[in-house]
Amino acid sequence: MSELIKNVLKESVFTLADLVQVEEGRVNSLTLSQTPATKVTLFAIDADEGMSSHAAGGDAMVNVLEGTGVITINGVAHEVGAGQSIVIPAGAPHSVRGVTAFKMLLVVVFAS
Repeated sequence: MSELIKNVLKESVFTLADLVQVEEGRVNSLTLSQTPATKVTLFAIDADEGMSSHAAGGDAMVNVLEGTGVITINGVAHEVGAGQSIVIPAGAPHSVRGVTAFKMLLVVVFAS
């Protein structure tokens, strides 16, 4: 059986935000899980960097760990900060941009 959760030490306490680092002018990511039903990815996004408009095949929940970002969904901008979350509906066009350098956990759930 393959690992369902990877890139972390099992049976050890860790801090999600420490697993991925912000680098100047970059978007960094680390996949923690990818199955036919879910994808879990950490992102570290520098200020004024991000991902252009795209859509996902499942509902996507963004959980901001540090900093502030703007998630634009169906043309509506939502500013989200540390400790806040937002759900992007499946198929909705969306983009992500760092207001400040920020880190987020993205969980995408696909229909079975």
